[in-house]
Amino acid sequence: MIISRTPFRISFFGGGTDYPVWYNEHGGAVLATSINKYSYITCRYLPPFFEHKYRIVYSKTETTQTISEIQHPAVRAALGYMNINRGVEIHHDGDLPARAGLGSSSSFTVGLTHALYALNGRMVTKRQLALDAIHIEQDLLKENVGAQDQTSAAFGGLNRIEFGGEQQIQVQPITINQKKCHQLQDHLMLFFTGFSRFASEIAGEQIKKTPDKQTELHKMQDMVDEAIGILNGGDSDISDFGRLLHASWTIKRSLTDKISTPQIDKIYNDARDAGALGGKLLGAGGGGFILFFAEPEQQPAIKERLKNFLHVPFKFETTGSQIIYYAPENNF
Repeated sequence: MIISRTPFRISFFGGGTDYPVWYNEHGGAVLATSINKYSYITCRYLPPFFEHKYRIVYSKTETTQTISEIQHPAVRAALGYMNINRGVEIHHDGDLPARAGLGSSSSFTVGLTHALYALNGRMVTKRQLALDAIHIEQDLLKENVGAQDQTSAAFGGLNRIEFGGEQQIQVQPITINQKKCHQLQDHLMLFFTGFSRFASEIAGEQIKKTPDKQTELHKMQDMVDEAIGILNGGDSDISDFGRLLHASWTIKRSLTDKISTPQIDKIYNDARDAGALGGKLLGAGGGGFILFFAEPEQQPAIKERLKNFLHVPFKFETTGSQIIYYAPENNF
């Protein structure tokens, strides 16, 4: 039996430049971190005593005889891509809900691929995990997804991630002192809006409008290095990070009218009125989790203003996707 643990991610700056339609021509970059909320995949070869060959347990349970019958698209594609011919049983558990802007779908794909490699007795690099997940989602499933979620889930940590060129992805860990890192975490607040959305539909609209939004996307990409400068500057004011988040969100919500909604705008404006310096809706938009940056002394007022929404404490994490349990199979 194998158990993989793969983190979800928070993207701060550069989202939208990680789509192939953009980075293949302009290059792309994001500033993102993985967090201590995880997707768990339990996987084992199925003993030969069952009528079915494949059993997949997530929000529903599937039992099938063939891979092609599996309804879950990522499982179906991953099993085919990994050439898994024997019967398997796969269970998924997540700390946070799906379709909520934290890259949960890509964390699932990375974690599943990692578990299947381990099931076959293979260790692979984090880079290989990221590239495999990108290939499965973008090329095999033809989903409207970027390349940052898979990379953050595989590598873990607070990183500047570049896209495009021969290397496809380049991951540069952000080297800031521990005090500054804790200071950044202490200024961040995460809330669940209470409604999920299908990111692929919103992303598809954004991708379609990319040729008309080059000025905005270049600005959003430039903000990546501006944000890193704030984190690395010895005498910089960490509050500038929050103000930059607000500027980035203002641009992002203008990319398509599907990114925000009146309900999301009210949540955002209420938090700003209560003291938040900036923030953003995470992921493609439309719902899910919303992130705010606020001075610690302002946070009780923000929690009170948003008391109808679930506040989710979190910390940065640095491990990326891990095999946390490995037990060789029993031979039958």
